[in-house]
Parts: sequence; structure tokens; C-alpha cells
Amino acid sequence: MIELGRLNELEILRDTSVGLFLGDNEGNDVLLPNKYVPEDYEIGQNITVFCYLDYDERPVATTLEPDIMKGEFRLLQVVEVNEYGAFLEWGLEKHLLVPFREQRIKMKEGQWYVVHCYLDEKSGRLVASNKLDRFLSNDHLDIKEWDEVTLVVTRQTDLGWEVVINDKHKGLVYFNEVFKAINIGDVIPGCIKKIRNDNKIDVSLQPLGARVLEPAANKIYKVLVAHDGFLNLNDKSDPETIRDMMQMSKKTFKKGLGTLYKERKITFEKDGIALVEGS
Repeated sequence: MIELGRLNELEILRDTSVGLFLGDNEGNDVLLPNKYVPEDYEIGQNITVFCYLDYDERPVATTLEPDIMKGEFRLLQVVEVNEYGAFLEWGLEKHLLVPFREQRIKMKEGQWYVVHCYLDEKSGRLVASNKLDRFLSNDHLDIKEWDEVTLVVTRQTDLGWEVVINDKHKGLVYFNEVFKAINIGDVIPGCIKKIRNDNKIDVSLQPLGARVLEPAANKIYKVLVAHDGFLNLNDKSDPETIRDMMQMSKKTFKKGLGTLYKERKITFEKDGIALVEGS
């Protein structure tokens, strides 16, 4: 099956004056125009391509990889607005349309928006929408607490940053648990911290549980080495000071210190922590 909006691994069937025809195992074929044909190829070999509709609404393949694919959420820029809607730059020759009906607010040329890419069943075209909630649901979750997930940052609220989880669910990262700069549109790793009774999801940008110990300990160790083996910080330091210097919470910092102390890599001094000589 040749899937529009996704990467397809297809077989090179034949060479023509307009390009290569590629096929799947169900007898379907699609054109890879000459401008995308690789220098070296053989009939019968497989090639990975992205498939979508060209200007004439015909399926076509490209070796270019777009900035967004079907089912994904990404931050894209509007490059044109006309009577059909807003058009986004997504790394391909033909821009991606956001119809007016799919605009939460009227989009403006030059502005950036987080959008979702989907296949419009009526037209058969790939289009985008920034009415994000239409494509997210927490009714049936396929994740659980402590799972490592991929996040797309969508907007800032009074409590924190709303994120899309694995291109399926909606979650929240609270401001007091953010220890590095993040921006709308960032695609970043995270962990599921808590799933509430109403299926609202709290997300952490840090590893959770026992998994936080080793990364935190390693980071503290590296900072100690960079500061000649001594830091004017300890488990009684102010949380804001720890956050500013180490980009982690005081709780995580204390766990990291505990790991290093158990491994006999640090000692606690009166005004800070020090590396054990030879550690």
C-alpha cells in the first residue's frame, strides 16, 4: 500500500523519460520525478520516499523529507494567505494548506503556528489544522505513568506548558518543574509523571524514579570536575540557587548527591561538596 503523507519503502519498477516509477507489493505505482531520482540506482532495488498529491492532484513521490507528516504536530510558518486559506512552508515544493475552517484564529503571513497534518477524506489531500484539540483525546490512553514519551510544546497557560504526547494525547508540564528554556513548537522527550482520575496527564521533562539518580549524579559529577572538584552547594542550599546553577530541582539534586556519596565520589564540606581525590 502506498500511503500518502508518510514515508514509503517502494521498489523501483522502471525508468521513463519523466522519472522512475515505484511500486508496492499490491500492484500500485507512483512517479518519482527526474529531479528527485538519485544518481545511482538499479531496477528492482528499494527506495524510501515521501508520497503526496502534486499540483495536478496526482500522487507523486519525493526523496525530500517534509517538516511534518500525516498524524504529526509541528510548528510551521505561513508563507501565503489567499482565498483558499493559509499555506505553510513544510520543506516541499507544494505548500501545505490550512483551510479557513481549520484555523482557530485567522492566520497571518509570516507567523508561526503549531498545526496537525491529516488526510482530508473528501478531497484526498494532505491538509493542516491548528484546531489541535480535534485531533487529541485522553479518553483511551495507551500510556502509563513513568513511560518515556515524545512531546510537542503547544501553548503556555497560567499553570505551565501544554504539550502533545506521542501525537495523541494532551498533557501539562508545570512551570515549577521546568529547569531549562522551552518554546512553543519544541519537540522534546519527557516522562509521564501522573495520570489523574479524569485522565488529565502531568508530564515531567526529567527522568522519573530510580532513573533520575544516575543522570543527576553524572551531571553533578561533571559540574564538579569543571569547577576544580568543589561546588559551593549542598543539600541545604536554596532551591532557586540549585535550579539556576544545576538546572534541576532540589529534590533531584539531593538524590544525585546521595548516589555520589554512596559511591564514595564526594564528601560533604562545611560550605559545599567536594570530589574525593582519585574518584
